Parts: sequence; C-alpha cells; structure tokens
Amino acid sequence: MAETAEQQTEPDGTPAVPLLEPRDGIPPVVQDETALRHVVKAFAAGSGPVAVDAERASGYRYSQRAYLVQLRREGAGTALIDPIVCPDLSALDAALANTEHVLHAAGQDLTCLRDVGLEPRTLFDTELAGRLLGFPRVGLGAMVENVLGLTLEKGHSAADWSNRPLPEDWLRYAALDVEVLVELRDRLEEQLREAGKLEWAREEFEAVLAAPPREPRSEPWRRTSGIHRVRNRRGLAVVRALWTERDRLAQEKDLSPGRVIPDSAIVEAALALPRTPKDLSAMPAFTGRLARRYLNSWFKVIAKARAESDDALPLPSVPGEGPPPPNRWAERDPAAAKRLEAARAVVTALAEEHSMPAENLIQPDAVRRLTWTPPEDLGVASVADTLRGHGVRKWQLGLVAAPIAQALRHLSE
Repeated sequence: MAETAEQQTEPDGTPAVPLLEPRDGIPPVVQDETALRHVVKAFAAGSGPVAVDAERASGYRYSQRAYLVQLRREGAGTALIDPIVCPDLSALDAALANTEHVLHAAGQDLTCLRDVGLEPRTLFDTELAGRLLGFPRVGLGAMVENVLGLTLEKGHSAADWSNRPLPEDWLRYAALDVEVLVELRDRLEEQLREAGKLEWAREEFEAVLAAPPREPRSEPWRRTSGIHRVRNRRGLAVVRALWTERDRLAQEKDLSPGRVIPDSAIVEAALALPRTPKDLSAMPAFTGRLARRYLNSWFKVIAKARAESDDALPLPSVPGEGPPPPNRWAERDPAAAKRLEAARAVVTALAEEHSMPAENLIQPDAVRRLTWTPPEDLGVASVADTLRGHGVRKWQLGLVAAPIAQALRHLSE
C-alpha cells in the first residue's frame, strides 16, 4: 500500500487517508531506449490490468500531445515515460496487446496515447463506470475517496507538463495517479455487477474505443467566447480574421491560442473596428507581450476584413447539421417541441430509476434527432432502428426504445 498520513475525518464521519508517497517510491523517468526496453520487459512479465494515464499541457501548448505517460501493473510496478525523448511506445503496446487498460476519462487521453503508439484493445474507464453507477462526483480524486477511502492531491493537474526537468512533486503526483487505479477498477466492477450494469459498462467501454476522431468544425472561429456581442457581419469578419491569424501563430509556436491573445481581445477589436495600428495598440486587451509583438499582424488582418466585399462577409449564423436549438422548437415546430418534451420526461424518469445521469442513459442528440424527424411508424422496432442509426447502444435501446415509442404514439393519437 502507498505511504499514508494520519487519517482525516470527512464531514460524514468516514475516515479519509491521504496518499503521500507511491508504495515503491518515485521511479526515475524513462528517457532513453535502454530504460524503455527494461520497462517493456517488466510490463510484459506483469499480471492483471495495466493502469494508464497521460499528462498534457492544455492551456499552455497548442498541441494535445502527451508530455508524460504513466503506467502501473502488478509485478511490474510504476513507470513514468517521457514521450518527448521516447516518442515510439509501440514495443510497449505489443507487450500489453492482450491486457486490459484502465484509464480515468479515457476519451481525454486515447488520442495522445495513440499518437505515441499505445492502442488499448480492451478498456475499463473508471470515470464512465462512476457515471453509470450514479456517483455525484466522478473526478478521479473524488472517486478514489468515495470508493477506497483515500485522498489524492490534485494540485498539479493543470500544470505545464511540457516543462523540463519535471519537478519531483509533479512526478510524485503523476505516479500516485496510477497507484490505486486498478484497485478502484476492481471495486467498481463489483459494484457494476451487483447493480446489474456490468454488461452496460462493457458496451460503453467498447464504444469509447471504437469512437472515430471528431470531425473538425467547418467554422471553428464561431466558438470564440463572447462572439454573441458582435452583431454585424463586418465585426464577424474581424473575429474570423483575428481568430485565424491567432491560430496560425499559436500552431507555429506551439502555444495555446489564449496565450497569444485572449478571446476577449478578438471580440473587443471586432466591436471597435480600429482604423490605425495606434488605435489598436491603445486597446487594453492588446497590452500583452505577444499581442504587442504581433501588433502589425493583427492590424493587417483587421484591415483586410474591413475591406472585404459584402458578399464575402460571414453570415450572422450558419445552419447547423441536425435539428435547431431546442429553445426554438416551440416557434418553428410546436408538434416537435411536444415530442421532445415527452421523450425527455421518459428519459428523466428512467435515469432516476437506474441512478445515472440522463446523458449516459441515452445521448441527448439522439433524442433531439428522433423527435425532430420521427419515423412514420412509431412502433418500438422503428423507433429503435432510428435511435440505433443515431449511435444509441444496444443496452440503451433495451431501456428507452419502448417507453419513448409509447410516449410518441400517445401524442399522435
């Protein structure tokens, strides 16, 4: 067991034991091929599932690459691997090909793990298990405390993991993140089995592994925070121009876009439409170091946006793929609004009955698509086929298809 401190008492009287040190100490960071070969050999000889985690530098770097990969397996101990100097972990992947990988919120890490050659074939996602079990908080620290009675220090979760060398307290934090992950997995599996949800969870885990990469947005600049304040097409052209230029510079320098200039600077410039570089430099939002360094670049794209012909300006909004926002349904299609209300009531009741969030019982987008464009036949089979086409899983269909179909038929009578 990891080294712990004196027990602390939670408000409900349950003792919580802080984890202070990994049970085997902090392992040296793997930074060369020789050390990596030793890790591969050790983990190949280990037994049981392997706990895996990755640390990125979100908020600091443009890329979402992993800057540290942590693993732990019975019989092998813990490994901390620097994927910057050891970018190819395919040999480790081959050694673990038939091993279940335990991750917390796997969807956040699978892409960066695949980028370094780690491709889990079998998954246990402890966060997703917690959601299916109805845990009110599903962060790793909260679940470790709730299930195992241990507390994890989470102070470095938002650190800049691209820093080198990594401080010892960061490495301790990273090692502890995989220290009890397999123990948490085992306890959650017991609870899922007792609740009759283990097969549901397995189907969900498979869906996470099989999920395709997200399609890039056609106009990502429209997600600029505060863009709703920009109410004319010329201002939107400035938002588009500044966002695109910022993204180019951020990618070039591998910096998080918000560290180049914040969204607030883009919106303020779109509202003010500065006519000279001096006007732009006088704006408080452009006082940051990189904002001033690239002032000419910012003004150049602003001037270009100001000069665009009217037919080249972006539209106030673009039709989205799929149904409109639900708050517009009552006006655009009152019957569809009633169908959505009825289906949501069914989903809410079932989610409460099975003690899980409604969004885990069935994807909200699937409910919206079904009720906006329902099949002509509102029988269970037809409704199930429609939901299946929207990505609803087998276990979910078994719970929701019949009651939703019944609710929709009731409205049409």
